[in-house]
Amino acid sequence: MKLIHEQNPDLNVVTGYGHDHVMINKVRHEGNLMLSAERVVAGWAPAGFDALTADDFAALLDLSPEVVIIGTGSRQRFPAPQLLRPLIEARIGFEVMDLAAACRTYNILAAEGRAVAAALMFDPG
Repeated sequence: MKLIHEQNPDLNVVTGYGHDHVMINKVRHEGNLMLSAERVVAGWAPAGFDALTADDFAALLDLSPEVVIIGTGSRQRFPAPQLLRPLIEARIGFEVMDLAAACRTYNILAAEGRAVAAALMFDPG
């Protein structure tokens, strides 16, 4: 799906997505990644959803978010609560949703100027 809207040129936004990729500012990215208004970090959670660790979520702290949107591929899947401990201890809110909803929600919050990060995962290929 393609997402198009007016944007601040300095802001990272999702401009499209598919089952195996995400477009950020019209640049295609494949593989799990972290995203904020200022940064795109490829290679997040390289082993996929079933191998998530607390360290994967701790890495999100480097983006200084107030809220994290976790996109879990084509369907919503919830990480084990103990894996989210780094976010909970840092008092950072989070929401878990499928990839499409995560991309849309991230864009809305980023456009509002919120300190949002997205952790986006794709289904195993």
